[in-house]
Amino acid sequence: MPHLLAITGSPSAHSRTAVVADHVLRRLSHAGFETSHLSVRDLPAADLLSARRGEPEIRRALEAVAAADGVVIATPVYKASYTGLLKAFLDLLPQDGLAGKTVLPLVTGGSLAHVLTIDYALRPVLAALGARHVTAGRFVLDSSVERGTGPDRLRPEAELDLFQAVDEFAEALRATRLPALSSTTP
Repeated sequence: MPHLLAITGSPSAHSRTAVVADHVLRRLSHAGFETSHLSVRDLPAADLLSARRGEPEIRRALEAVAAADGVVIATPVYKASYTGLLKAFLDLLPQDGLAGKTVLPLVTGGSLAHVLTIDYALRPVLAALGARHVTAGRFVLDSSVERGTGPDRLRPEAELDLFQAVDEFAEALRATRLPALSSTTP
């Protein structure tokens, strides 16, 4: 069973980006994928910022990326780009840290003015890290994430658009894994 890892780069303890990533992981889990969530904000800050790859929590996080078949990269927009927190983590990956992986970029933000963050800020970094296939990402408006006394949820139109991206990601992941699987069968 393919393993998928969501990496969220929000520094907020009550992150809308994490809510979106969790929706994605639930959808992928229901589709038969094994999933896990790495919130970069939970890594030790001193180890992350000092690039201490050998420290236990950093090492485990890097191993989780290496072991994943597919990766969801989710970040809020800060200063017209992805967060510095996510950048610090991506900088710890080896140059080919996403080699052979299918990647789904997700960005959350307060205005549609930031929708190009996916293509002009995030996608080039993912490609530079060797991602085999970066699927069409999605931008989710902060206002589409409804928070309240019950469980956090997405507005229906945002959820439908997001799930279309998730389904395309799952299809791309299956397609890229099929040649590898068929070459090992007699």
